Amino acid sequence: MKNKIVIFVTIFFCAVSNILNAQELFCTITINADQIVTTDKKIFSTLKTELSNFMNNRKWTNDDFTQDERIEMNIGITITERPSINSFKSTLTITARRPVFKTDYKAQMFNHVDEEFQFDYVEYQALDYNENTYATNLTQVLAFYTYIVLGVDYDSFSLEGGTPFYQKAQTQVNNAQSAGNGVTGWKAYEKTKNRYWLVEAFLNPNYKILRKAIYDYHRLGLDVMFEQPKLEVGRQKILDAIESLKTVHSRVPGSFLMQDFFQAKYLEVVNIFSEAPVNQKNQVYQTLILIDPGNTSKYEKLRQ
Repeated sequence: MKNKIVIFVTIFFCAVSNILNAQELFCTITINADQIVTTDKKIFSTLKTELSNFMNNRKWTNDDFTQDERIEMNIGITITERPSINSFKSTLTITARRPVFKTDYKAQMFNHVDEEFQFDYVEYQALDYNENTYATNLTQVLAFYTYIVLGVDYDSFSLEGGTPFYQKAQTQVNNAQSAGNGVTGWKAYEKTKNRYWLVEAFLNPNYKILRKAIYDYHRLGLDVMFEQPKLEVGRQKILDAIESLKTVHSRVPGSFLMQDFFQAKYLEVVNIFSEAPVNQKNQVYQTLILIDPGNTSKYEKLRQ
């Protein structure tokens, strides 16, 4: 009987430990290789499994997350070219959502497309990665975007809380540049919208207001809207956060970081303000079409 009690207690505490020490991410990988003519389709399912394990079985922070606190991350890889048997060119789409306090709702935090994802992959070969050195472009790029997603998530819970993760993302940029292997997406002169410029923007003082808006919008806005008395308070905080982005727009017009932010948030913003008082609707509409003109047609619903 005593042995049974010991076994039960051991199992119980192991289960509790697993819940408390859950990984930060719940990452779903999808791979579209329809454009590639090959009889060997199995390599893509193997790649999907390996990448899922790489993302979900690794501890990316020193913090403990419960199952309900995990960040939902989706990575879509559309393979467009296969220059050689083990070499691939693709487009990468990354989205991420975080839970909203005391609700089942998950708020989309990040929505980004990377059109320069080149990588080598040998089926069943271990995916090498070291935070402080360059191993392969496959793991380097995924680690980079993991740190960016963690940065945005932590920014939403504490003011500029994501800085350590943006710095880790910048380390991935530096490592890739030092490797000198010819892959694109890591250098300032290549394009005005790539990995170099993405993390540079998050660490640039010009975007401090955007990072504060991420915090105000989520922690002071969405996270307090779970009960009716606080609904108006939360919505006003979200409106104030959006209004503050006029300054960012004036400093850096057409910023792709702002474009990414609203690509993730435009539908949510429309839903939040669809039932708002007319004066709030008008105010947010006028601000949105100024700072996010690319989604003007989506905001027309706020005029109805």
